[in-house]
Amino acid sequence: MPPLPPLRPARPDDIPALTTLWYVGWHEAHAAYTPAALTALRTEEDFARRLVHLLPDTIMAGEDSALGFCMIRDDEIYQLYVAPEARSNGLAARLLTDGERRLAVRGVGRARLDVGVENHRAARFYARQGWEETGSGEGVVDSSAGPFRLQLRFFAKQVALTP
Repeated sequence: MPPLPPLRPARPDDIPALTTLWYVGWHEAHAAYTPAALTALRTEEDFARRLVHLLPDTIMAGEDSALGFCMIRDDEIYQLYVAPEARSNGLAARLLTDGERRLAVRGVGRARLDVGVENHRAARFYARQGWEETGSGEGVVDSSAGPFRLQLRFFAKQVALTP
């Protein structure tokens, strides 16, 4: 197995590649069970717009292309996506661990993340990484039309800095 690519902060010139990865990854993981009204709002332009504001809290893998990224926001792992060609090699776990570390540096003790109610693959991944499912219910996700209510599964994990 080739070595994992180094992680690095995302830069403004990464926005096109990150936008494509987020758009394709979101539609692959969520479009089949997400209400059509939200899916219609999930355009490449929408992801690019959101990325501009989230870039300072985004770490990515890949130098010439975006192989994966992890965004944090407040006390949560906000977004985590890995390109199909970079899966099953530990990259997602590495990005997640880095996101957990960044949250701990911010002083977060109990981190959270939300998963689409039918995104079983993601739920299994987070459980394997030590995240505890704490319930499910209606949550609010960002959209270009404003807050959008959606059924979500909620996860939490204690994060701490390790010496």
